[in-house]
Amino acid sequence: MRVGLYPGTFDPITLGHIDIIRRASLLVDKLVIGVAINRDKGPLYTLEERVAMIEAECAKLSHETGTEIVAHPFENLLIDCAHDVGAQIIVRGLRAVTDFEYEYQMVGMNRALDDSVETVFLMADLQHQAIASKLVKEIARLGGDVSKFVTPMVNESLKERFG
Repeated sequence: MRVGLYPGTFDPITLGHIDIIRRASLLVDKLVIGVAINRDKGPLYTLEERVAMIEAECAKLSHETGTEIVAHPFENLLIDCAHDVGAQIIVRGLRAVTDFEYEYQMVGMNRALDDSVETVFLMADLQHQAIASKLVKEIARLGGDVSKFVTPMVNESLKERFG
């Protein structure tokens, strides 16, 4: 069974994330969405809320693609998380060249730790390249419309949060 790991903070999950999840699910038999705890980022949503959003948004995708998609919280090294879930592939989404520079370093470090785990990069679809959770939260906090960047469920959650 080919297992992929797509890690991130997902605070909140965006249409860009969902695009990568959809496309990655076509490459593997099981896709684990690694939800980073990352206390340093000071997330808007709790870990439990982020996991619940991912599970709700991915249930339909899992059914459509026939790929098992599960959320898995983690706070250890990414390569250790890959071992924990039995992933042979780490999936990373790229939006711009600046993403690639950071990701290139990460791949090098992960390969030095375990060269049996491959990293696959998926370019964000053109319509999703500008979407970043950080910017979505900022727009929502300032009363802007984020409905083009997130699902209706996440949009409602952001409205409730920033009312």
